[in-house]
Amino acid sequence: MPPQIRPISAELQANATNNLNEVPERIEADLEAIKTWIDQQPHLNPRTDDQFLIAFLRGCKYSLERTKAKLDKYYTLRTKYPELFNITNVDDPKLREIQRQGPIVYLPNLLNGVRLGIFRLGVVPAEKYSIGEVMQVGQVMQEIALIEDDYAIINGVIFIMDLNGATASHMFQMTPGLAKKMTAFSEEALPMRPKAQHFVNTITGFETVFNMFKPMMSKKQQGRLFVHSKIDSLVEQVPLEYLPKEYGGQNGSLAEIIAEWDTKFDAYREYFKDNAKYGTDEKLRPGKPIDFDSIFGTEGSFRKLDVD
Repeated sequence: MPPQIRPISAELQANATNNLNEVPERIEADLEAIKTWIDQQPHLNPRTDDQFLIAFLRGCKYSLERTKAKLDKYYTLRTKYPELFNITNVDDPKLREIQRQGPIVYLPNLLNGVRLGIFRLGVVPAEKYSIGEVMQVGQVMQEIALIEDDYAIINGVIFIMDLNGATASHMFQMTPGLAKKMTAFSEEALPMRPKAQHFVNTITGFETVFNMFKPMMSKKQQGRLFVHSKIDSLVEQVPLEYLPKEYGGQNGSLAEIIAEWDTKFDAYREYFKDNAKYGTDEKLRPGKPIDFDSIFGTEGSFRKLDVD
């Protein structure tokens, strides 16, 4: 049976071939190799549908070893920290309340084939919602993008963190422990391709958080961070027309995008319920157990999560 994956445009296929080492004739064999490996892992119970697995192959440039490690980390971290990474109920009232305020939006029009996202922390009151709760909304959206956004997977994502309206309270919620978990998940578990992160309208307290996060990131990702005090310097890298109407651009209206994603959350209701079935069982992991406290304890330096 041929792989059950969405066809992609000739242009996207050329990018996948040239940049990610994808060989269309070999996809079936590569997926088979990953599934065979999964069958041999007593501790690992992941989704195994082709569209899900190909996101990991593409995110790891078809290195089977890196794909295995990433898939294992993805489920290891989701099982250990479900409140952050393994959302099973998209009808949770708080989750939907936050989503409808639109702190995170993916924009419809691409910039040179790359997906654009905006994170607006300031629209969510810090006294009412924790940063962890806001991140749950981001987690749901990333997971949906993982399944359906071929541009984000193959060409990557540029994220704009707009701190307009954010307060010191927002900044103080970002503890070193939370920062480590989020950095580890986004760099080592998620097969997305972050091309750049732009911080704009920065506020007092931002430097402290930024300087805490930055050393936890790989050198490669550190080189993709850009800080702008005002929107003017951002538009030199992301032209104004690629921002939403509310920013003076032409890339969709925030209200419409938020409403569209509200419907998407509903459409994926059963998919997220199914998340409860998947994960890792550390008691069954071959070899030595993972010492989460030494990796994610707030003391000491951050060490790479090491799984085979």
